Amino acid sequence: MIFKAVGDSRPYPDHGLVTPTDWSGVPPRRVRLDQLVTTKTTLDLATLLDADSTFYGDLFPHVVRWDGHLYLEDGLHRALRTALHHRTVMHARVLELGPAPGARAERGAVRTRR
Repeated sequence: MIFKAVGDSRPYPDHGLVTPTDWSGVPPRRVRLDQLVTTKTTLDLATLLDADSTFYGDLFPHVVRWDGHLYLEDGLHRALRTALHHRTVMHARVLELGPAPGARAERGAVRTRR
């Protein structure tokens, strides 16, 4: 299995980061593909196969860590390209959000950053 799960929405609260400039302050780090939950169920094949798909926008996929899970918000085509090259790890910008409201805090949980 490539991903931990395939989701069809963003279950975490709005974080306000929209543009690549907004995300540029979030440092990239290595993430394992099998720890990611996608937020989209479909992918445009033309985007996956386009040699210039990373020319416009951020070079790194965008991941949100929330409630103990890593959600792949943007960059599904990059993640699949990584898997097609038989790699299990990629670099992504990982935004750390706090636990879900009413959820028991995990030991070592990171608080919401703004």
